[in-house]
Amino acid sequence: MTRCARPAGPLARLALMSALALSPLLLSNTGPGVARAQSAPPASVLPSLGDGAELSVAAERRLGDSFARDIYRDPDYLDDPVLGDYLMAVWQPLLGAARTRGDVPPELAERLAWELMISRDKRVNAFALPGGYLGVNLGLLAVTDTPQELASVLAHELSHVSQRHIARMIARQDRGAPWLMGAMILALLAARANTEVASAAMVGGQAVAAQTQLKFSRDMEREADRVGFGVLSGAGFDPTGFVTMFDKLQQAARHNDDGAFPYLRSHPLTSERIADMQARLPLVSSGPRVGPLAGSPVATAGSALPTLGGLALRPEAVAPPVTTAWHVLMSARARVLAENSPDRWRAWLQHGLRAGATPADLYAAALSAHRLRQHDQGLALAQRLASQAGADTRWAADALWMELWLAPGASQPPLADRAVALRDAALASGQRSGLLLGAQVAQATGALAPATQRLNDWVLTHPRDAQAWQVLAQLHQAQGQRLRALRAEGEARAAQLDFGSAAEHFKAAQALPAADRAADPMELAIVDARRREVEAQARDALRED
Repeated sequence: MTRCARPAGPLARLALMSALALSPLLLSNTGPGVARAQSAPPASVLPSLGDGAELSVAAERRLGDSFARDIYRDPDYLDDPVLGDYLMAVWQPLLGAARTRGDVPPELAERLAWELMISRDKRVNAFALPGGYLGVNLGLLAVTDTPQELASVLAHELSHVSQRHIARMIARQDRGAPWLMGAMILALLAARANTEVASAAMVGGQAVAAQTQLKFSRDMEREADRVGFGVLSGAGFDPTGFVTMFDKLQQAARHNDDGAFPYLRSHPLTSERIADMQARLPLVSSGPRVGPLAGSPVATAGSALPTLGGLALRPEAVAPPVTTAWHVLMSARARVLAENSPDRWRAWLQHGLRAGATPADLYAAALSAHRLRQHDQGLALAQRLASQAGADTRWAADALWMELWLAPGASQPPLADRAVALRDAALASGQRSGLLLGAQVAQATGALAPATQRLNDWVLTHPRDAQAWQVLAQLHQAQGQRLRALRAEGEARAAQLDFGSAAEHFKAAQALPAADRAADPMELAIVDARRREVEAQARDALRED
């Protein structure tokens, strides 16, 4: 997934990450373990695939952190607060249900990252990495029609993590031939440029290990299906999402498996797996369900809360209920953000200008106009969308309007009154996207102090929110607070595990003229302490590499 150029150690890690995500031989893209907690319902008890003791939870987390450092630097890594809020609304009940069912015991809940990452990749895929890091490609969001389809994939990947499949897979490879892992690494590095070369390079390894490793992978996939099905239904989602998503992926493979659907090859869709999910539907209480039901289990205070890009949600910041109307807007957003073709943007724009355009058409058209630099057209379409929005999509429409209003070249002054009203509502909201967009509008409208206070409060409880720190740095810089601006820049780097760069920013803050340092002695003391901390973390990361 990442294209960062670093020495041999990181390259090997990146290749292994690709292997976990794409190779049917090495399993899929998964996370940890297999043995279910004894508190799980009897119906979900499954055969053990091993105890995973060869790779400790702490070692797995360190391995995952090393992957995450590279992913954060990848140009395809996307921290999109609007999509992030939606993903968290789907993800949070799933993790809560897994904890309630006993799939995620306290040790895993506390020590793994449980962090979602978004990739700009338009291929239909999701993946789990060591240490509880999970990724979602824009392509997956773009092709799903309902929240439960998306939730079924996330539940499946979450179950790879909760069952410690990656730890067991790595242990099994370690007991096998190390040269086989090396061959797979080289092949999967080649796959980024030429899939035919990669396939040829992998033939030898597959001939040696196919029987044992593929069976191991199929067992894991079946377990992730079954555990994920229980998590999905336990979170309040309609479990038919598993079946409809399987059908969709199978049809896609049948008609167009040209390399655009890696999820199919890493998660082989056999008739047995599909039949297994269909057979489980009658066991779940019937009734139409779109998203999490009221009272569905969610993460609670004192437990590991789900994160997106390192951002942990507090219980009071639980996202609003998921609806199909919200999903189709986010699916439209994912399609446009994943696309780089102006011709496609123009086609979506024309489609949205029709009299009978749906809300999803209007959303895609407005965002496409923005990408085509037709800002006034985009604002008009976003306003038209807002006029049609219901209670469940009003914020998505308003957030899109603010995003387009902030674009360079948009007609800001004539629309400033609406921007101010939306700014104040956004800053007062509990949503991350609202806070970040509201702060940027506040900077454009000169309301720096209240936005700075809101962001300062936010990062106190969300110290891993790199984008919030970056926006805060801009606000401090605009107010001439150079020490605080440099500290915020350093915290943004530390939030993405780039401890060396964080230390450099803290050093720069310490080297400011005496007047700047003397003006804020408390902030300077924090900078001094944080520099020592991140330098120690940088040394630890270097030893792990």
